[in-house]
Amino acid sequence: MEQNNEIPEQKVDMSWIDKEIAEQQSNKPIDRKPALKLEENKIYEMDIDFSKPWDKWTNPEDGSVKKILPVKYAGIDSVWFLNIKNPCYRQILELGKKGQRKFKVIRLGQAKATKYSLVN
Repeated sequence: MEQNNEIPEQKVDMSWIDKEIAEQQSNKPIDRKPALKLEENKIYEMDIDFSKPWDKWTNPEDGSVKKILPVKYAGIDSVWFLNIKNPCYRQILELGKKGQRKFKVIRLGQAKATKYSLVN
């Protein structure tokens, strides 16, 4: 009896590869603007640019996702890496949808305990 060691041809959806490639490319910021570094317990007044979708960055170490917000602070164009799980992120989106562009932000905590809050 003869054995057939060939693997039967399968139809495989390879479109996931395009998505994976796009995800890898999205981790590389297009803009080479300086990253905004917010000090703890200091209020920062900034303008946020909502004119186009924000790029995203995925931390390869822990998988956390941050959006790269184009901002102008003290007259300097910068980018602000903001974790999408931070409640401040959703507030900024909602206020931006209503037309707000100027924000006052304060950073509380350090490292993994970092939180951002909007200040009135």
